[in-house]
Amino acid sequence: MSVQLGQYPPARQVIVHLSDTHFLAGGALLHGGVTTESNLERALMQVEATGIRPSALVFTGDLTDLGETDAYARLRERVEPVAERLGAELIWLMGNHDERGPMRRELLRQDASDGPIDQVWDLGGLRFIGLDSSVPGFHHGELDDAQLEWLATELATPAEFGTIVGLHHPPAPAPQPLFDLLELRDQSRLASVLAGTDVRAILAGHLHYAMHAAFAGIPVSVAAATCYTMNLSNPSRATNGMNGGQSYNLVHVYDDSITHAVVPIGDFQTADNFTAEFIAEMEALSPEQRVEAFSRKR
Repeated sequence: MSVQLGQYPPARQVIVHLSDTHFLAGGALLHGGVTTESNLERALMQVEATGIRPSALVFTGDLTDLGETDAYARLRERVEPVAERLGAELIWLMGNHDERGPMRRELLRQDASDGPIDQVWDLGGLRFIGLDSSVPGFHHGELDDAQLEWLATELATPAEFGTIVGLHHPPAPAPQPLFDLLELRDQSRLASVLAGTDVRAILAGHLHYAMHAAFAGIPVSVAAATCYTMNLSNPSRATNGMNGGQSYNLVHVYDDSITHAVVPIGDFQTADNFTAEFIAEMEALSPEQRVEAFSRKR
């Protein structure tokens, strides 16, 4: 039994938010040097090592780089066993690099079709709505009239613990030159549908760097890629990709709040005394002793 010492009880749910895996057929290296498969495998190993039991693994698009059938199969083979061990729902969302037919067959086990892949999941009273913002043959994003009408119908009835919306193209500005050509178009139409609903957060990808914004009064959290990321330490007009800085997000859902934490992928040296031994010592104390021992300046 956990002991509550602070203001908040433990999170009601945890969601693991990953994005832009960009797998290629045959395990080929992306851009000649990025090991997309081993990067994702390290991320999933880290998730399992935390001991967290997430309610869902959410992948916000660009699952493959070229929409190849074998790339989707390789992704499924690596992720499905992890989701099963964790007891987590597996949520796949379309990106601009993905192809609806192969994705439906290989990941969703559905008959191939060209229609948008929009779905709803019930995560123990928390509703997750996945929107397909991809436009076949293009890199920008759109949501057509039928999709927005469907979304409005779904949101007309509030969910027990509210709703999280996921899509590939974030409804937010991107300050890098030319990124505006790749954005979600006609965002005001989506804002009109979301306004006044029970949507508590929007999860997205596409940018290859972590970013936070607000849209229609709703927090937007963009997960950086697991393949490669954008080097924002360069001047904006010289921003380019780098094989480093990969990460995923942990989304903790509380009754009155949702937090989004960026988790770097990799092994790093411990730099303080928050070790497993220290935590074990603290857990052996009574709640009163913990407050006294931990609150005092060291």
